[in-house]
Amino acid sequence: MNEFRTILLAEDNPRDVELTLEALSEHNLANKVVVVTDGVEAMEFLRCENKFRQRKRVNPAVILLDIKMPRMDGIELLQVIRNDPALKMIPVVMLTSSREEPDLKRSYELGANAYVVKPVDFRKFMDVIKQIGVFWALINEIPPEG
Repeated sequence: MNEFRTILLAEDNPRDVELTLEALSEHNLANKVVVVTDGVEAMEFLRCENKFRQRKRVNPAVILLDIKMPRMDGIELLQVIRNDPALKMIPVVMLTSSREEPDLKRSYELGANAYVVKPVDFRKFMDVIKQIGVFWALINEIPPEG
């Protein structure tokens, strides 16, 4: 069961972070959401490094991953995750504004579980985030670690 596993949100746009957190809380998801602003910080979280060194080493239920981020973008991060035996089974949902076909294709080639373009409309954005959160954090089953 994934009920209490963390949701990792890798997003550098403060407005999108705020809306995503609001949408998830509206549905009363019990999952803790950890927000990181780039791929480097996401890897530090996943590998329990730097400010995350004290956290319990448990993979998140899902990673919601923006593509356009500083230092290490979402596609680079996805590639690192899929090449790491300890991380490769984590579900990754690309949650992005990019409608560019190369981004879509590359994300799936690297093993993204889903590719969702962020709706511009506020209500649609909220609905999409709630659906993603419920499915990937509560309904979807992931294999045990180890």
